[in-house]
Amino acid sequence: MTDKKLSYGSYLQLDRLLDSQTLKSTESGNPVHDEMLFIIIHQAYELWFKQILHELDSVLDMFNGNYVQEENLGTVVTRFDRIIEIQKLLVNQIGILETMTPMDFLEFRDLLTPSSGFQSAQFRLIENKLGMQAENRIQYGKKRYEKFLDKVDSKTVLKSEHDDSLFDLLEKWLERTPFLQMEDFNFWASYQKAVEEMIKSDINKIHTNTQFDAETQKNSLKQYERIQQTYDALFDENKYAQLQKEGHRRLSQKATLGALFIQLYRDEPILQLPHSLLTQLINIDHLFTSWRNRHHLLVFRMIGIKIGTGGSTGHAYLKKTAEKHSVFDDFANLSTYIIPRSSLPELPAELKKELGFYFTHGK
Repeated sequence: MTDKKLSYGSYLQLDRLLDSQTLKSTESGNPVHDEMLFIIIHQAYELWFKQILHELDSVLDMFNGNYVQEENLGTVVTRFDRIIEIQKLLVNQIGILETMTPMDFLEFRDLLTPSSGFQSAQFRLIENKLGMQAENRIQYGKKRYEKFLDKVDSKTVLKSEHDDSLFDLLEKWLERTPFLQMEDFNFWASYQKAVEEMIKSDINKIHTNTQFDAETQKNSLKQYERIQQTYDALFDENKYAQLQKEGHRRLSQKATLGALFIQLYRDEPILQLPHSLLTQLINIDHLFTSWRNRHHLLVFRMIGIKIGTGGSTGHAYLKKTAEKHSVFDDFANLSTYIIPRSSLPELPAELKKELGFYFTHGK
Protein backbone atom coordinates (compact mmCIF):
# COMPACT_ATOMS: atom_id res chain seq x y z
CA MET A 1 0.00 0.00 0.00
CA THR A 2 1.14 3.57 -0.63
CA ASP A 3 0.01 6.95 0.66
CA LYS A 4 0.83 8.62 -2.64
CA LYS A 5 -2.26 10.41 -3.95
CA LEU A 6 -3.29 10.41 -7.58
CA SER A 7 -2.33 13.68 -9.24
CA TYR A 8 -3.09 15.29 -12.58
CA GLY A 9 0.39 14.55 -13.87
CA SER A 10 0.52 10.94 -12.69
CA TYR A 11 -2.97 10.16 -13.99
CA LEU A 12 -2.06 11.45 -17.48
CA GLN A 13 1.49 10.02 -17.24
CA LEU A 14 2.85 13.39 -18.28
CA ASP A 15 6.40 12.41 -17.39
CA ARG A 16 6.30 9.82 -20.20
CA LEU A 17 4.18 11.89 -22.59
CA LEU A 18 6.22 15.09 -22.39
CA ASP A 19 9.51 13.24 -22.56
CA SER A 20 8.65 11.46 -25.83
CA GLN A 21 9.82 14.20 -28.23
CA THR A 22 13.30 13.26 -29.37
CA LEU A 23 14.64 15.65 -32.00
CA LYS A 24 16.84 13.97 -34.60
CA SER A 25 18.36 17.36 -35.38
CA THR A 26 19.53 17.67 -31.75
CA GLU A 27 21.01 14.17 -31.87
CA SER A 28 22.90 15.18 -35.03
CA GLY A 29 24.39 18.19 -33.24
CA ASN A 30 22.42 20.85 -35.14
CA PRO A 31 19.09 21.50 -33.32
CA VAL A 32 16.26 22.78 -35.54
CA HIS A 33 13.55 24.72 -33.72
CA ASP A 34 10.58 23.59 -35.89
CA GLU A 35 11.27 19.87 -35.55
CA MET A 36 9.54 20.00 -32.14
CA LEU A 37 6.35 21.26 -33.81
CA PHE A 38 6.59 18.54 -36.47
CA ILE A 39 6.85 15.78 -33.86
CA ILE A 40 4.08 17.07 -31.60
CA ILE A 41 1.67 17.54 -34.51
CA HIS A 42 2.12 13.94 -35.63
CA GLN A 43 2.00 12.56 -32.10
CA ALA A 44 -1.28 14.44 -31.63
CA TYR A 45 -2.58 12.86 -34.84
CA GLU A 46 -1.81 9.40 -33.51
CA LEU A 47 -3.58 10.14 -30.22
CA TRP A 48 -6.69 11.26 -32.10
CA PHE A 49 -6.44 8.20 -34.36
CA LYS A 50 -6.47 6.08 -31.21
CA GLN A 51 -9.65 7.82 -30.04
CA ILE A 52 -11.31 7.34 -33.45
CA LEU A 53 -10.49 3.62 -33.28
CA HIS A 54 -11.91 3.49 -29.74
CA GLU A 55 -15.21 4.99 -30.96
CA LEU A 56 -15.25 2.92 -34.15
CA ASP A 57 -14.65 -0.38 -32.36
CA SER A 58 -17.58 0.28 -30.03
CA VAL A 59 -19.85 0.94 -33.02
CA LEU A 60 -18.68 -2.23 -34.76
CA ASP A 61 -19.57 -4.20 -31.64
CA MET A 62 -23.09 -2.74 -31.65
CA PHE A 63 -23.67 -3.69 -35.28
CA ASN A 64 -22.12 -7.13 -35.04
CA GLY A 65 -24.87 -9.77 -35.06
CA ASN A 66 -28.21 -10.47 -36.64
CA TYR A 67 -30.07 -7.79 -34.74
CA VAL A 68 -29.24 -4.18 -33.87
CA GLN A 69 -30.95 -2.84 -30.76
CA GLU A 70 -32.76 0.30 -31.88
CA GLU A 71 -31.85 2.09 -28.64
CA ASN A 72 -28.17 1.73 -29.63
CA LEU A 73 -28.65 3.94 -32.69
CA GLY A 74 -28.65 7.06 -30.53
CA THR A 75 -25.30 6.03 -29.06
CA VAL A 76 -23.93 5.24 -32.53
CA VAL A 77 -24.98 8.66 -33.84
CA THR A 78 -23.37 10.33 -30.81
CA ARG A 79 -20.10 8.47 -31.35
CA PHE A 80 -20.08 9.27 -35.06
CA ASP A 81 -20.60 12.93 -34.09
CA ARG A 82 -17.49 12.66 -31.92
CA ILE A 83 -15.48 11.11 -34.76
CA ILE A 84 -16.61 13.90 -37.08
CA GLU A 85 -15.56 16.61 -34.60
CA ILE A 86 -12.15 14.91 -34.25
CA GLN A 87 -11.83 14.84 -38.04
CA LYS A 88 -12.51 18.58 -38.21
CA LEU A 89 -9.72 19.07 -35.69
CA LEU A 90 -7.38 16.90 -37.78
CA VAL A 91 -8.07 19.06 -40.83
CA ASN A 92 -7.60 22.32 -38.90
CA GLN A 93 -4.41 21.03 -37.29
CA ILE A 94 -2.73 21.23 -40.68
CA GLY A 95 -3.02 25.02 -40.37
CA ILE A 96 -0.62 24.87 -37.40
CA LEU A 97 1.87 22.85 -39.44
CA GLU A 98 1.59 25.43 -42.23
CA THR A 99 3.19 28.00 -39.92
CA MET A 100 6.43 26.16 -40.68
CA THR A 101 8.11 27.37 -43.86
CA PRO A 102 9.54 25.03 -46.53
CA MET A 103 13.09 26.13 -45.64
CA ASP A 104 12.45 25.35 -41.96
CA PHE A 105 11.27 21.87 -42.91
CA LEU A 106 14.21 21.22 -45.21
CA GLU A 107 16.56 21.85 -42.27
CA PHE A 108 15.63 18.47 -40.76
CA ARG A 109 13.72 16.64 -43.54
CA ASP A 110 16.59 14.39 -44.63
CA LEU A 111 16.99 13.15 -41.04
CA LEU A 112 13.52 11.54 -41.27
CA THR A 113 14.33 9.21 -44.18
CA PRO A 114 13.02 6.54 -44.73
CA SER A 115 10.15 7.11 -42.26
CA SER A 116 6.84 8.38 -43.60
CA GLY A 117 3.32 9.17 -42.44
CA PHE A 118 2.31 6.37 -44.78
CA GLN A 119 3.56 4.01 -42.04
CA SER A 120 0.81 5.01 -39.61
CA ALA A 121 -0.66 1.62 -38.71
CA GLN A 122 -3.52 3.26 -36.81
CA PHE A 123 -4.67 5.21 -39.84
CA ARG A 124 -4.58 2.04 -41.97
CA LEU A 125 -6.69 0.34 -39.29
CA ILE A 126 -9.22 3.17 -39.44
CA GLU A 127 -9.46 2.84 -43.22
CA ASN A 128 -9.90 -0.94 -43.05
CA LYS A 129 -12.41 -0.83 -40.20
CA LEU A 130 -14.48 1.73 -42.12
CA GLY A 131 -14.46 -0.60 -45.12
CA MET A 132 -11.74 0.41 -47.58
CA GLN A 133 -11.03 -2.46 -49.97
CA ALA A 134 -7.42 -3.46 -50.53
CA GLU A 135 -7.90 -3.61 -54.31
CA ASN A 136 -9.05 0.02 -54.35
CA ARG A 137 -5.94 1.36 -52.65
CA ILE A 138 -3.44 3.46 -54.57
CA GLN A 139 -0.20 1.52 -54.34
CA TYR A 140 2.71 3.16 -52.56
CA GLY A 141 6.06 2.57 -54.23
CA LYS A 142 4.41 -0.17 -56.36
CA LYS A 143 3.99 -2.33 -53.26
CA ARG A 144 1.09 -3.20 -50.97
CA TYR A 145 0.83 -0.83 -48.03
CA GLU A 146 1.57 -3.41 -45.32
CA LYS A 147 5.05 -4.00 -46.80
CA PHE A 148 6.12 -0.66 -45.31
CA LEU A 149 4.90 -1.42 -41.79
CA ASP A 150 6.71 -3.07 -38.90
CA LYS A 151 6.13 -6.82 -38.66
CA VAL A 152 3.70 -6.60 -35.72
CA ASP A 153 1.79 -3.67 -37.25
CA SER A 154 1.62 -5.44 -40.60
CA LYS A 155 0.06 -8.52 -39.02
CA THR A 156 -2.54 -6.45 -37.14
CA VAL A 157 -3.49 -4.37 -40.17
CA LEU A 158 -3.75 -7.39 -42.47
CA LYS A 159 -6.06 -9.11 -39.99
CA SER A 160 -8.37 -6.09 -40.09
CA GLU A 161 -8.77 -6.56 -43.86
CA HIS A 162 -10.58 -9.85 -43.20
CA ASP A 163 -12.73 -8.69 -40.27
CA ASP A 164 -16.24 -7.36 -40.87
CA SER A 165 -15.91 -3.64 -41.57
CA LEU A 166 -18.41 -0.91 -40.79
CA PHE A 167 -19.46 -0.98 -44.46
CA ASP A 168 -20.09 -4.75 -44.29
CA LEU A 169 -22.12 -4.55 -41.08
CA LEU A 170 -24.16 -1.56 -42.24
CA GLU A 171 -24.94 -3.34 -45.50
CA LYS A 172 -26.32 -6.33 -43.56
CA TRP A 173 -28.27 -3.99 -41.28
CA LEU A 174 -29.82 -2.13 -44.22
CA GLU A 175 -30.74 -5.42 -45.92
CA ARG A 176 -32.85 -6.19 -42.86
CA THR A 177 -34.80 -2.93 -43.15
CA PRO A 178 -38.46 -3.66 -42.34
CA PHE A 179 -41.49 -1.98 -43.97
CA LEU A 180 -40.35 -2.52 -47.58
CA GLN A 181 -42.71 -5.39 -48.33
CA MET A 182 -46.02 -5.63 -46.48
CA GLU A 183 -49.41 -7.12 -47.33
CA ASP A 184 -50.88 -3.83 -48.48
CA PHE A 185 -47.72 -1.95 -49.41
CA ASN A 186 -44.86 -2.74 -51.79
CA PHE A 187 -42.43 0.14 -51.56
CA TRP A 188 -40.39 -0.96 -54.56
CA ALA A 189 -43.39 -1.08 -56.92
CA SER A 190 -44.89 2.12 -55.51
CA TYR A 191 -41.64 4.03 -55.78
CA GLN A 192 -40.98 2.79 -59.32
CA LYS A 193 -44.41 4.00 -60.40
CA ALA A 194 -43.76 7.41 -58.83
CA VAL A 195 -40.40 7.67 -60.61
CA GLU A 196 -41.93 6.78 -63.98
CA GLU A 197 -44.63 9.42 -63.53
CA MET A 198 -42.06 12.03 -62.49
CA ILE A 199 -39.81 11.32 -65.50
CA LYS A 200 -42.78 11.28 -67.88
CA SER A 201 -43.91 14.65 -66.50
CA ASP A 202 -40.43 16.17 -66.88
CA ILE A 203 -40.07 14.89 -70.45
CA ASN A 204 -43.47 16.33 -71.32
CA LYS A 205 -42.34 19.70 -69.97
CA ILE A 206 -39.27 19.56 -72.21
CA HIS A 207 -41.42 18.84 -75.29
CA THR A 208 -43.84 21.68 -74.51
CA ASN A 209 -41.28 24.28 -73.41
CA THR A 210 -41.40 26.97 -76.11
CA GLN A 211 -38.25 28.66 -74.75
CA PHE A 212 -36.06 25.68 -75.70
CA ASP A 213 -34.41 25.71 -79.10
CA ALA A 214 -34.02 22.40 -80.95
CA GLU A 215 -30.48 21.77 -79.67
CA THR A 216 -31.38 22.49 -76.04
CA GLN A 217 -34.41 20.23 -76.27
CA LYS A 218 -32.33 17.45 -77.80
CA ASN A 219 -29.67 17.67 -75.07
CA SER A 220 -32.28 17.77 -72.32
CA LEU A 221 -34.00 14.66 -73.67
CA LYS A 222 -30.64 12.84 -73.85
CA GLN A 223 -30.01 13.76 -70.23
CA TYR A 224 -33.33 12.21 -69.26
CA GLU A 225 -32.46 9.07 -71.18
CA ARG A 226 -29.42 8.71 -68.92
CA ILE A 227 -31.56 9.40 -65.85
CA GLN A 228 -34.00 6.73 -66.97
CA GLN A 229 -31.16 4.24 -67.42
CA THR A 230 -29.93 5.00 -63.90
CA TYR A 231 -33.35 4.30 -62.43
CA ASP A 232 -33.76 1.19 -64.59
CA ALA A 233 -30.53 -0.23 -63.11
CA LEU A 234 -31.87 0.39 -59.63
CA PHE A 235 -35.01 -1.61 -60.37
CA ASP A 236 -33.43 -4.41 -62.42
CA GLU A 237 -31.43 -7.02 -60.49
CA ASN A 238 -29.25 -7.97 -63.47
CA LYS A 239 -28.50 -4.39 -64.47
CA TYR A 240 -27.65 -3.51 -60.88
CA ALA A 241 -25.34 -6.53 -60.66
CA GLN A 242 -23.59 -5.27 -63.80
CA LEU A 243 -23.01 -1.89 -62.13
CA GLN A 244 -21.45 -3.73 -59.20
CA LYS A 245 -19.28 -5.82 -61.52
CA GLU A 246 -18.04 -2.67 -63.26
CA GLY A 247 -17.25 -1.05 -59.93
CA HIS A 248 -19.92 1.67 -60.16
CA ARG A 249 -21.77 0.32 -57.12
CA ARG A 250 -20.58 -1.58 -54.07
CA LEU A 251 -23.65 -1.66 -51.82
CA SER A 252 -26.05 -4.52 -52.52
CA GLN A 253 -29.32 -3.75 -54.29
CA LYS A 254 -31.32 -4.79 -51.21
CA ALA A 255 -29.27 -2.57 -48.90
CA THR A 256 -29.56 0.31 -51.37
CA LEU A 257 -33.33 -0.08 -51.28
CA GLY A 258 -33.29 0.01 -47.47
CA ALA A 259 -31.07 3.11 -47.42
CA LEU A 260 -33.23 4.81 -50.04
CA PHE A 261 -36.39 4.15 -48.03
CA ILE A 262 -34.72 5.75 -44.99
CA GLN A 263 -33.67 8.78 -47.04
CA LEU A 264 -37.07 9.28 -48.64
CA TYR A 265 -39.10 8.89 -45.46
CA ARG A 266 -36.57 10.43 -43.05
CA ASP A 267 -39.24 12.69 -41.52
CA GLU A 268 -40.96 9.68 -39.97
CA PRO A 269 -39.95 9.52 -36.26
CA ILE A 270 -38.45 6.03 -36.30
CA LEU A 271 -36.30 6.80 -39.37
CA GLN A 272 -34.76 10.03 -38.14
CA LEU A 273 -31.82 8.39 -36.34
CA PRO A 274 -31.05 5.99 -39.23
CA HIS A 275 -31.12 8.98 -41.59
CA SER A 276 -28.72 10.88 -39.34
CA LEU A 277 -26.43 7.84 -39.31
CA LEU A 278 -26.33 7.61 -43.13
CA THR A 279 -25.64 11.34 -43.35
CA GLN A 280 -22.76 10.96 -40.89
CA LEU A 281 -21.16 8.27 -43.06
CA ILE A 282 -21.06 10.71 -45.96
CA ASN A 283 -19.60 13.40 -43.69
CA ILE A 284 -16.91 11.03 -42.38
CA ASP A 285 -15.92 10.17 -45.96
CA HIS A 286 -15.86 13.81 -47.04
CA LEU A 287 -13.83 14.93 -44.03
CA PHE A 288 -11.15 12.30 -44.65
CA THR A 289 -11.09 13.45 -48.28
CA SER A 290 -10.68 17.05 -47.06
CA TRP A 291 -7.86 15.96 -44.75
CA ARG A 292 -6.07 14.15 -47.57
CA ASN A 293 -6.50 17.18 -49.85
CA ARG A 294 -5.10 19.57 -47.24
CA HIS A 295 -2.27 17.13 -46.63
CA HIS A 296 -1.33 16.88 -50.31
CA LEU A 297 -1.42 20.69 -50.67
CA LEU A 298 0.79 21.01 -47.60
CA VAL A 299 3.31 18.50 -48.99
CA PHE A 300 3.35 20.31 -52.35
CA ARG A 301 3.97 23.57 -50.52
CA MET A 302 6.80 22.09 -48.48
CA ILE A 303 8.69 19.94 -51.00
CA GLY A 304 7.14 20.72 -54.40
CA ILE A 305 7.52 17.78 -56.77
CA LYS A 306 10.35 16.13 -54.80
CA ILE A 307 9.85 12.53 -53.64
CA GLY A 308 8.55 11.95 -50.12
CA THR A 309 10.80 10.88 -47.24
CA GLY A 310 9.47 7.33 -47.60
CA GLY A 311 10.25 7.24 -51.31
CA SER A 312 6.73 7.93 -52.62
CA THR A 313 5.87 10.43 -55.32
CA GLY A 314 5.01 12.89 -52.55
CA HIS A 315 2.05 15.15 -53.19
CA ALA A 316 1.03 13.27 -56.38
CA TYR A 317 0.43 10.08 -54.37
CA LEU A 318 -1.57 11.98 -51.73
CA LYS A 319 -3.67 13.68 -54.39
CA LYS A 320 -4.61 10.30 -55.88
CA THR A 321 -5.64 8.93 -52.48
CA ALA A 322 -7.89 11.96 -51.94
CA GLU A 323 -9.59 11.22 -55.25
CA LYS A 324 -10.01 7.46 -54.79
CA HIS A 325 -9.85 6.44 -51.12
CA SER A 326 -13.54 6.86 -50.31
CA VAL A 327 -15.68 4.19 -48.66
CA PHE A 328 -19.26 5.43 -48.56
CA ASP A 329 -19.77 6.77 -52.11
CA ASP A 330 -22.87 4.61 -52.49
CA PHE A 331 -24.61 6.56 -49.74
CA ALA A 332 -23.67 9.90 -51.29
CA ASN A 333 -24.98 8.63 -54.64
CA LEU A 334 -28.43 8.04 -53.15
CA SER A 335 -29.24 11.66 -54.02
CA THR A 336 -29.51 10.41 -57.62
CA TYR A 337 -32.66 8.54 -56.64
CA ILE A 338 -34.32 11.20 -54.49
CA ILE A 339 -37.71 12.40 -55.73
CA PRO A 340 -39.82 15.34 -54.46
CA ARG A 341 -41.84 14.79 -51.31
CA SER A 342 -44.98 15.52 -53.30
CA SER A 343 -44.22 12.50 -55.53
CA LEU A 344 -43.52 10.01 -52.73
CA PRO A 345 -45.81 6.99 -52.51
CA GLU A 346 -48.34 7.52 -49.73
CA LEU A 347 -47.72 5.15 -46.85
CA PRO A 348 -50.58 2.98 -45.56
CA ALA A 349 -52.12 4.18 -42.28
CA GLU A 350 -50.92 1.11 -40.40
CA LEU A 351 -47.36 1.61 -41.61
CA LYS A 352 -47.47 5.31 -40.68
CA LYS A 353 -48.48 4.18 -37.21
CA GLU A 354 -45.56 1.74 -36.99
CA LEU A 355 -43.12 4.44 -38.11
CA GLY A 356 -44.33 6.71 -35.35
CA PHE A 357 -43.00 4.73 -32.39
CA TYR A 358 -40.59 1.98 -31.33
CA PHE A 359 -40.72 -0.93 -33.77
CA THR A 360 -39.20 -4.35 -33.12
CA HIS A 361 -38.93 -6.35 -36.33
CA GLY A 362 -40.26 -9.92 -36.06
CA LYS A 363 -42.15 -9.47 -32.80
